[in-house]
Amino acid sequence: MAISKEIKRLEKSNVQLNVTVPKEDVRSQYNDMLKEYSKSLQIPGFRKGKVPQEVLERKYADALKGDAMGRIMESTLQELFKEENLSRTEKPLPYSTPELQGEPVLDLDKDLQFSVVYDVLPEVKIGQWKGIKVEYPYAEIDKKVIEKELEDIRERNAIVMDRDDSAPAKNGDVVTVDYQIFEENGEANPNMQRKDFVFTIGSGTNIYKFDDDVIGMKKGDKKQIEKKFDKDHPDPSMADQKRKVEITLTQLKEKKLPDLDDDLAQDVDEKFKTLDDLKNNIKERLEKQLEFRLRDKKINELLKKIMENTPVEIPESMIKIEVEGRWRRLARYYNTSVEMIQQMMNIGEKADEWRESAVKALHSRLIIETLMEEQKIEVTDEDVDKEFESIAAANGADIKEVKKHYNEEAVFYLKEDIKEKKITDLLLAENNLKPGKKENYLEFMTDNG
Repeated sequence: MAISKEIKRLEKSNVQLNVTVPKEDVRSQYNDMLKEYSKSLQIPGFRKGKVPQEVLERKYADALKGDAMGRIMESTLQELFKEENLSRTEKPLPYSTPELQGEPVLDLDKDLQFSVVYDVLPEVKIGQWKGIKVEYPYAEIDKKVIEKELEDIRERNAIVMDRDDSAPAKNGDVVTVDYQIFEENGEANPNMQRKDFVFTIGSGTNIYKFDDDVIGMKKGDKKQIEKKFDKDHPDPSMADQKRKVEITLTQLKEKKLPDLDDDLAQDVDEKFKTLDDLKNNIKERLEKQLEFRLRDKKINELLKKIMENTPVEIPESMIKIEVEGRWRRLARYYNTSVEMIQQMMNIGEKADEWRESAVKALHSRLIIETLMEEQKIEVTDEDVDKEFESIAAANGADIKEVKKHYNEEAVFYLKEDIKEKKITDLLLAENNLKPGKKENYLEFMTDNG
């Protein structure tokens, strides 16, 4: 087909594609469609497959033209989007459906002209990315961090024992309760009741926060309380509400934490002979985690600077698919539906926050991908083998066994990770970074900023 096209750039990485299909091609495709219908349609007075084309046109003129125009536009776009000389910033994004502009008319004696608008991959013109001065936050592993890790290990190795039936519940006890929450009119809400709900008093795992109300109760006790729930409660229907809650304590246990000694170290792993062996292992593991986290922080700070020098118009469809992907991942993590997660987290309040975060993530990602392309970052077989060796060493596994877990798709993503590491190594080497504000270790390790 001798199609002519014109691409006009619009705002926010939109383009308008204006297409002209020569009248000869229009007529040819229209005739082909008529032949197809004349062989398949059955009209009273004619045998199947023997309907004259002029009869079809007389009876179904408008419908045939509408169908033909749809077919011609679809086949034309498919052909255009397959063209090798059409750049990636001219082809529609996979999740962006071209939208027809106006109401084109099919005239078999004229060229067919139509226009579609769609989102494309944004054009990225990298600004300054070398010689940037950046301060990055940092943290250090101190004695308190090691002590917290040891306390967590004690918690995981604690023995949970029944308390005496006459013992009152205290902070830190593990309790099992049945609870029922009542509506404002005093009726029990069947969707807000639970049997055998287990939590540790004071741990923060009880979203209805009646921990303090359970303190002092004994096994078998039942009590009714009135709770005022916070306006930011995870369950929107309970936010800023007063409700009566009935609690029955059915089981009461306490944790017996093991002593911090050589025996505990040996219980954690037989390779540890002493408590000092365990402490050294913890320190080594935390230092490795801190090293990776520190690298991420440096790269994030660099990218913030480069983003300032590199404005990008990110299309709405790209932002939408990124936000939807985050909701789906969160739903999978909690093994529930997207709708339930959105209800629990109050989607209205999160919408702007998640959109802003998605825009930043896409912006930085586009910069990384553009730099990889401009710097011609390649991955060799040797690079892949070295990565396999690193994975095997980190997991104490045989390299042949590691490779068995990587199919063609997994190897593709592994190569993409290697490419990204190469470009971020280059970023770190080409810029001036120095430590800035010292942060609390735990906040440093969990903050996504």
